[in-house]
Amino acid sequence: MQILLIEDDSAVADFIKKGLQQVGHCIEHMSNGKQGLSTAIDNDFDLLIVDRMLPELDGLSIVKALRAIGKDCPIIFLSALGDVDERVKGLKAGGDDYLVKPFAFSELLARIEVLAKRAPKMLPIKETMLAFSDLRMDLLKRQVTRGDRVIELHTKEFNLLEQLVRNAGQVFTRTMLLESIWGYHFDTKTNVIDVHISNLRKKIDEGSSSPILQTLRGTGYKVDHHVK
Repeated sequence: MQILLIEDDSAVADFIKKGLQQVGHCIEHMSNGKQGLSTAIDNDFDLLIVDRMLPELDGLSIVKALRAIGKDCPIIFLSALGDVDERVKGLKAGGDDYLVKPFAFSELLARIEVLAKRAPKMLPIKETMLAFSDLRMDLLKRQVTRGDRVIELHTKEFNLLEQLVRNAGQVFTRTMLLESIWGYHFDTKTNVIDVHISNLRKKIDEGSSSPILQTLRGTGYKVDHHVK
């Protein structure tokens, strides 16, 4: 599933991201309320995990705003505020579940699975294959092919390509990729993106009559059909 995690505690966020990624979910993480709300509005996620206490905009306000504009994806609240009144506030704001910190990862995973069973149309079975043009990505085997050629990718290269292929046609800035793939919430001025894009281009486009990995100078990168 595509899951948005809005959590400002980096240790908790890393714990959740690692665990959910290991069982096959795709996680996008935002560390403050305003960024989280904007990301949730601009994208269609299968599930949101939202901390109650966040910088800039609290979790209750985020969920109320999303429900007000018709965003109906399941939402799980995380909070250290565990008394009955606080849980009721979360559910009345539009949350589907409320998990009190500290919690076991197995409990979070179970609650996600319960929500998936309750709303099978809302939470589709996660994709195991992605494709664009003659490029194929097997997300379970972590294997990439183009035509009849198997392409060996390092972990970050695979994750970067998955992000671009999954959102084909969408432009990703360096900052967006640094945040979603490397977890940096600011532009470190590193050239890691440029290096990985260059390596990816050599591996997937070199020798092809239809290159798909595009650089938009001064803007960012995307996977799209080449326009001559």
